[in-house]
Amino acid sequence: MNLLDAFFNTVHDYPGGAESLAPRMGMSAAILRNKADQTKEHNKPLLVDADKIMGLTGDYRILDALAQNHGFVLHRKEDGMIASDMSVVEVVGMIWKAEGEVGAQVSQTLADGKVEQSEVEKVKEAVYHLEQMLGMLTKRLEGMAEK
Repeated sequence: MNLLDAFFNTVHDYPGGAESLAPRMGMSAAILRNKADQTKEHNKPLLVDADKIMGLTGDYRILDALAQNHGFVLHRKEDGMIASDMSVVEVVGMIWKAEGEVGAQVSQTLADGKVEQSEVEKVKEAVYHLEQMLGMLTKRLEGMAEK
């Protein structure tokens, strides 16, 4: 996902949108809307804005977009997660679902006999999600490993 799209979506998907989120950030809704609007010349989002929005919303699409843009895959650190057979089975189910999403996106991309860049982006997004789930699996297994 495009970094500025991620910022825009994070702001506008927040319950109540910019009007609800802006006061929590200490700015007016108009300024936050402008920061999220890619067509505006002024009031561009700063790193501190992105950091604050992620902290307030719990929405990390901005961080994911940064990671993807630079060839990294993120998966959340699972502090306090009690690794168990059931937690591993849970992640394996999520992996199977993510693999299905990759297959569905590839199938849809190839269905008309031509590959468009927007379709490749959807495949990349599905692959990224699968990579996150695989990372989560290894973390949970590491949590179960005998020391």
